[in-house]
Amino acid sequence: MPQEQYTHHRGTMPSSEGPQVYKVGIYGWRKRCLYFFVLLLMILILVNLAMTIWILKVMNFTIDGMGNLRITEKGLKLEGDSEFLQPLYAKEIQSRPGNALYFKSARNVTVNILNEQTKVLTQLITGPKAIEAYGKKFEVKTVSGKLLFSADNNEVVVGAERLRVLGAEGTVFPKSIETPNVRADPFKELRLESPTRSLVMEAPKGVEINAEAGNMEAICRTELRLESKDGEIKLDAAKIKLPRLPHGSYTPTGTRQKVFEICVCANGRLFLSQAGTGSTCQINTSVCL
Repeated sequence: MPQEQYTHHRGTMPSSEGPQVYKVGIYGWRKRCLYFFVLLLMILILVNLAMTIWILKVMNFTIDGMGNLRITEKGLKLEGDSEFLQPLYAKEIQSRPGNALYFKSARNVTVNILNEQTKVLTQLITGPKAIEAYGKKFEVKTVSGKLLFSADNNEVVVGAERLRVLGAEGTVFPKSIETPNVRADPFKELRLESPTRSLVMEAPKGVEINAEAGNMEAICRTELRLESKDGEIKLDAAKIKLPRLPHGSYTPTGTRQKVFEICVCANGRLFLSQAGTGSTCQINTSVCL
């Protein structure tokens, strides 16, 4: 019991010391760590602020837009070269007045026209090897709206006043063509040739072949036939030569055949008359009337 008495006596004894004060706060290494983290946070805030200002300065952010991109009342205005990594959708693309508009691509440039169901109606592909266009009809017109070229499934129309073919081998038409005039350039030759088939020229009102400053040649392997069903064939020249006509020989014992002579009227008409011992052209002068 002596321990209990000592404890009770100590508790009842008046304290000669003043009230004890306990300090509340962070001291020592905890305080230093807190200040370090606060300082690090301030440094990060300053770095972020500086980076934000630098990005705004480099990207040229303004109230009107960013960099070369400007926001106007009519839309977006882009200056300089731009690169699009994804598809571009726009209602209208135009350059500044007086400047050209360029489209550049490492592979190809594709322009698609879609309908409401996102189905491709017209497509233009410009690649490194060819330019391809897909559509129901292709037309080329002048500024005034005059048709120069048109192509669809049924026909190809050339609306220019003159079509020039500059190829060294000319032009090959696997089927027929329709044109009012075929002519060569000045001082150049015009050749119409069918190597393996026939060459036919037809016109409801006539076919005219004219060589104003040179010769005209018609060459064939078998037969050259000039036929006029309802009219006449007119050879208008100062001289008409037939140099390779065969020469006949007189054989008293040969079989008797009908021989004709060619007669010429004053108007140039030719006709045949059965030959006799003398000329029989005077007998058939009614043909010349």
